[in-house]
Amino acid sequence: MNIYYYFFRIRFHIGLQYRAASITSLITQFLWGFMECLAYKALLDTNAIAFPMEFSALVSYIWLKEAFLALFTTWMTDNDIFSMIIDGGIAYELCRPVSIYSMWYSKNIGGRLAAAALRCGPIILVALLLPKPFRLIFPKSMLSLSLFIVTMFLGLCVTVAFCMLVYILSFFTISPQGLRMVLTGAVEFLSGAIIPLPFIPNPVRGILELLPFASMQNVPLRIYSGDLRGIAMVNAIVLQIFWIVALVLFGKALCKLAERRVVVQGG
Repeated sequence: MNIYYYFFRIRFHIGLQYRAASITSLITQFLWGFMECLAYKALLDTNAIAFPMEFSALVSYIWLKEAFLALFTTWMTDNDIFSMIIDGGIAYELCRPVSIYSMWYSKNIGGRLAAAALRCGPIILVALLLPKPFRLIFPKSMLSLSLFIVTMFLGLCVTVAFCMLVYILSFFTISPQGLRMVLTGAVEFLSGAIIPLPFIPNPVRGILELLPFASMQNVPLRIYSGDLRGIAMVNAIVLQIFWIVALVLFGKALCKLAERRVVVQGG
């Protein structure tokens, strides 16, 4: 187990070195988040639709989504893994006396946490200082804050487990580009990254909330803002744990199949 901790630690420290890229990214994320807040405020003022969330909860959802974007977005994948699969460098990975799945999983966790660590602080700080109604609100209780932290880690595990499937499915394709575009593009909508799930009509939302994508950012961000509580919150946490186990087990089985069928330069 220690060896995977070191893989995590190495990738985490490598990720902390990209400070200049993080500065430009956090500026972009802050501006995008502010534009989202303005767009929803304009929609609220027109009374065009009935808002399923309090505006303060929606604003908090948006700011936390931008602050922790690196944890939950599926398009932020490890390009080195795709390169190894395409150019044959995967042969070196197969020679290591470790589980490829566990190694890549720990590296992805480390890389995402490093990216989030560089960006979340400034975005949250600025969002807390904004005037109402665009200010990030504090959670209503310490329990909400504690559950937010726990479910955020669970959501990260679900996200990485899904991304692992994208990596492994690349073994069975000539180029992973199409696969990445389709899967990650769909997840952006299904996870609530584009439109929060409460804005989806009830019949469709009920189905989406059972899928693994709703267990990514949707659960922790809505718990923080107080939009998800009671038995619905408990069910959402149970689903997070279920999808972590299911996706990891399926990913490991698929990885073993890919390792048996992998061909490197015709060998």
